[in-house]
Amino acid sequence: MSNVVVVGAQWGDEGKGRVVDWLAEKADIVARYNGGHNAGHTLVVDGKTYKLALIPSGVVRGKLGVIGNGVAVDPEALLAEIARIAELGLQVTPEVLQIAETATLVLPIHRAIDAAQEQLRTGTTGSAIGTTLRGIGPAYEDKIGRRGLRICDLADPERLSAKLDLLLAHHNAWFRGLGLVPFEKGPMLEGLLQLAPQVLPFVGRVWETLDKAHTNKQRIVFEGSQAVMLDIDWGSYPYVTSSTTIAAGAASGTGIAPSHIGSVLGVSKVYATRVGGGPFVSELDDPLGEALRARGREYGVNTGRPRRCGWLDTVQLRQSIKVAGIDQLALTKLDVLDGFDDICICTGYELDGQRIDHIPANDAEQQRLKPLLKRFDAWKGSTQGLRSWNDLPAEAKALIGAIQAEAGIPVAMVTTGPERDDAIVLRSSF
Repeated sequence: MSNVVVVGAQWGDEGKGRVVDWLAEKADIVARYNGGHNAGHTLVVDGKTYKLALIPSGVVRGKLGVIGNGVAVDPEALLAEIARIAELGLQVTPEVLQIAETATLVLPIHRAIDAAQEQLRTGTTGSAIGTTLRGIGPAYEDKIGRRGLRICDLADPERLSAKLDLLLAHHNAWFRGLGLVPFEKGPMLEGLLQLAPQVLPFVGRVWETLDKAHTNKQRIVFEGSQAVMLDIDWGSYPYVTSSTTIAAGAASGTGIAPSHIGSVLGVSKVYATRVGGGPFVSELDDPLGEALRARGREYGVNTGRPRRCGWLDTVQLRQSIKVAGIDQLALTKLDVLDGFDDICICTGYELDGQRIDHIPANDAEQQRLKPLLKRFDAWKGSTQGLRSWNDLPAEAKALIGAIQAEAGIPVAMVTTGPERDDAIVLRSSF
């Protein structure tokens, strides 16, 4: 297979961006297929740190990046990101970035709805989902409700105005019902019309671009955001994102035929993290978890929020592998475990006194799960920057072997540091 889909195998923040960057060296196109600027992919190249949200990671390699129809695009955030990257000396032009004409627009009103919905959840259930408050979920709601605005609408001011009337009529009734100030059409329409000339040069038929690339035997990397456990259908609902994060989303989110997707590379840390609410069976809510957070610098790329930390959960990992079609693993942040006295992985659950080997669909049952842990010997010395399997300590090799055995699929690479080339490649994904 010439194409690869990169999928987060946990709850996001696994290091997908640097894995995509590694694959992009041999690729021709990198395509984003889901999510919005609630994603955060960090690349460290020659001492420069690129923090990407909407722009595909392959652009840093000079490869064509495409943003598919499955992505929710905030035009303000997009242009701001392009400007930030320009400050690092990388110019993002229509020659290196193409946006699907049917991608959903994220509007200022969506951010306000996001914040109001989180407040409602906190007040009624006492438990917010923990969204990034970027408006991504409400934008997808409008898409499904068939009142959303799309990138192509920016080219037709009259149509754009009429569609805004429909959208505002729906949402302002909700705002008034909550006693909130309704949104005015004028400023939002004016803002979109001002942004349109800057965004429209990037717009194209992404489905056609990818079909031609596949026909010409070019290599495509499909870059997923978030992760399997945040998938709207397969994640720990309702503590999930609003898009399809699994490999199947690469087809529906870009317009490429499902038969052309190729292999699926899942990315997982050698431990686990999660942002926001929701069950986390192997969480370490103690000084050890704090140590993982400090050593791994576990804070959101775009939000700065501290991540919850815990041991790797191989029950969750196996389930992600099955529903997402993952056939190879990339393990990241091995060096973070340097110097720990003990290392564990979760190999099973206990639910009400019974051992189970799957994640229950019922979120109340998920909250009652207890982890069954297996201990491994730690290693002395540093693995940071190692690039050869033979240089790894025997204990690190044993841990990787155990993860591979629990997962039931091969490990393709292991990362040992933040730099682009701090990796041990065990098998090719192309």
